[in-house]
Amino acid sequence: MAKKISLPLRNLTGKPVRTAVLISLTALLTLTVLAGSIIVSSLRQGLHSLEARLGADIMVVPYEATTKSRLENIVLQGNTGYFYMENALYDKVAAREGVGQISAQLYLASASAGCCSVPVQIIGFDPETDFTITPWIKKSYGKPLADLDIVVGNDLNAFVGDTLTFYGVDCRVAAKLDKTGTSFDTAVFTNQNTIKALIRSSVDRKMNDFQKLDPDKVVSCILINPADGYSVEEVVNDINIHVKKVKAIRTKEMISGISESLSGVSDITVILIAAVWLLGIVILLLAFTMSVNERKREFAVLRVIGSSRGMLASVVLREALTIGVIGGIAGAALALLIVLPFNSLIETQLGLPFLLPAAGTLIALTVAALLIAVLVSALASALSAYRISRLDPAVILRGDQT
Repeated sequence: MAKKISLPLRNLTGKPVRTAVLISLTALLTLTVLAGSIIVSSLRQGLHSLEARLGADIMVVPYEATTKSRLENIVLQGNTGYFYMENALYDKVAAREGVGQISAQLYLASASAGCCSVPVQIIGFDPETDFTITPWIKKSYGKPLADLDIVVGNDLNAFVGDTLTFYGVDCRVAAKLDKTGTSFDTAVFTNQNTIKALIRSSVDRKMNDFQKLDPDKVVSCILINPADGYSVEEVVNDINIHVKKVKAIRTKEMISGISESLSGVSDITVILIAAVWLLGIVILLLAFTMSVNERKREFAVLRVIGSSRGMLASVVLREALTIGVIGGIAGAALALLIVLPFNSLIETQLGLPFLLPAAGTLIALTVAALLIAVLVSALASALSAYRISRLDPAVILRGDQT
């Protein structure tokens, strides 16, 4: 048994260049499939996280916000901005038939000037009616937010107990949220009293493009879930028909563009993986075939001294499995070293929600990639193993077979 195990290893170490090329190729294949799988899985996780964080079926905003194409940028892409409408519009929307859960939010963009610690999107919510942000915050902070307390997104360089200043108002970081892989990771959340104080201060300092604004009389957006027995479409159409100066939008429509982009990236990734693997399998097959042709006399001598056909085929398969294991581990390790530490950079470059899957999913993807690498190496060598089993040592040693 020891000889059976050591012979494939000696064969591999005896041809270091050939072995290195095969291992490198297998590593590249594993890297491609694992990195691609993690990226696609992370994009899907990010989209699901965005859907969960939006938390409402309907968003109602000032009509002007939609005409200026700012809404999607602010809500989904993390661009700082704000828009407002009168409280009276909130009352009209709330009175419409079919409206179930309803809550208002206020937006404010902090500036990068000396008045603010960091330029971020600040979102103020009403703890008494909110049904989107509060459940998420409770996972990190179980108490109600006090006035001038804020909760920061996971990607912000701020920690519990820190003080951040916005428009001259000092706010205490009460909690840091779990990562979502969305624009909310760079946002700041606070209650209505705090954000109104920030808006008043920004108005007093003349640091926004609005002049006379009473934060007690405005809201930025209204989040709605339909009442039982009403569809999202019915409520959206009713609001758009009967309430002027606002636009009701299905939140799923807002992320449809992201879904299409994600689908495009996923399709391209799958095509690239398939192309690389197809090319890799062909190259591996050629490499093992050339290797067998070069070693015909070696195998013929082994047959003469008593090695069976099956033993020779086993040697080739063991070599392939060894290459598959080593190359697979190297490729998987390289994929994890590329994707995991640089996931934020990948998210920035793609411009899409990006949330790494859980540890269990990463382990499952890694194991699957390793198994595929070993299987492909074994399949690529199978034809060569079959040819070896058909060799006639007498013909080869007489030099009659090329």
